[in-house]
Amino acid sequence: MCFEIPKTVLTEGVGSLFTGLVQAKTQVITMIPEGSGCRVSIRRPADSEDCSFTDRVSLGASVAINGCCLTVIKFDDFAWEFEAGSETLARTNLGRLQPGHDVNIETSLRLGDPMGGHWVTGHVDGLGTLIDRNDDGKWSTFRFQVPVGLARQMASKGSVAVDGISLTLVEVTQDQFTVALIPHTLQVTTLGARKIGDLVNLETDVLAKYVERQLGFVPKTESR
Repeated sequence: MCFEIPKTVLTEGVGSLFTGLVQAKTQVITMIPEGSGCRVSIRRPADSEDCSFTDRVSLGASVAINGCCLTVIKFDDFAWEFEAGSETLARTNLGRLQPGHDVNIETSLRLGDPMGGHWVTGHVDGLGTLIDRNDDGKWSTFRFQVPVGLARQMASKGSVAVDGISLTLVEVTQDQFTVALIPHTLQVTTLGARKIGDLVNLETDVLAKYVERQLGFVPKTESR
């Protein structure tokens, strides 16, 4: 189901929003240390016949890389560059990137854009670890270990962003969850190459955070 995001959602101090529908998979070119942070350069992805988005990128634009919202500081026909601070590098998997690694890309929403996934802010809540991968032909079921505080914000049939990809939760326990992945997702995102022990960026549903806070529990998460 697709619907348009109300204008108030994008204008009342929420900041950049994403859908969790990855527009492209591209490669890291360089990771250059700068003080306590790093300058990240990625290969400019190519538009496809059914998805044209690269013209949205300009100086200061927001782009989610593996689900982590970063600001474009330089761009040309070959590469896009970003700056990632020490906190971002430590609390997301961006600090583990190396030249040649694949990353998921999504540009931020504009007013009136259709909403096909769920509301994703690009603020990573913490890291999860892939602990089991069950491949059945071209389909897969992944199980992740997660901090207990994040698992509280998840529910079966709810939504979660894994490396910026909007997924439906299947099973949720005290500190684990599973997702069922279709062949298309495995092919066009970084999840297809994920191995046991890999770390992924997690962002729980923003609505779950508000509900949890209204119930009087303030979780200790590792938000970027």
